[in-house]
Amino acid sequence: MSRLALFDLDGTLADRQSAFSDAVAGLCRAHSFPPDTENWLLTELADRANADDFVRLRATFDLTVPGVQLWQEYVELMAAAVTCRPEVLKGLARLRAAAWTIGVITNGAGDIQRAKLAGTGLADLVDGVAASGDLEIRKPDLRLFKLGATRCGVSLADGGWMVGDNPTGDIGGGHRAGLRTIWLRGSPWPDGLPAAHHVVDDVTDAITILLAETE
Repeated sequence: MSRLALFDLDGTLADRQSAFSDAVAGLCRAHSFPPDTENWLLTELADRANADDFVRLRATFDLTVPGVQLWQEYVELMAAAVTCRPEVLKGLARLRAAAWTIGVITNGAGDIQRAKLAGTGLADLVDGVAASGDLEIRKPDLRLFKLGATRCGVSLADGGWMVGDNPTGDIGGGHRAGLRTIWLRGSPWPDGLPAAHHVVDDVTDAITILLAETE
């Protein structure tokens, strides 16, 4: 089995939810936006965000600030607020020391996802990144997994692992890519989706499983 480990980012390696609330609040404070604007952002960007959302924001509330400026400010605020626990960083460092290749396969705009990776220190531990915004496709699309493996300098044909919290995108996509899978328990499991190879409650448990494969 190839020592390729592909990880989801938001909700798996990094805590997007608390960072998201902080970033939206910070953006609204900086521009003195009223509560209805903040509520719009919290609703519309709950799952994901990209530059077009801030063009819509500007049009919806007739703002004078350019949408591209608001997007860039939001990206910077997210990068500053997002966190990755030290034990996760240490676990990834142990994987690298054990000759694992580590990639990130993430749905989201490339600029904000890479800013999160840099802000958390994850960028220094990852060999390659494929964000859905790079190709305008999303997990579980096989092409995103192929891109991730290629950017890690390996072939998806050699196999490996996918670790993530989204049943369809991460686990279903991982199965489609011919990878073994580890699911971080959370959202409901869809009917008809093949089971993950392992189920864990924390990404550090997934890293422990991978390290055991090395021994």
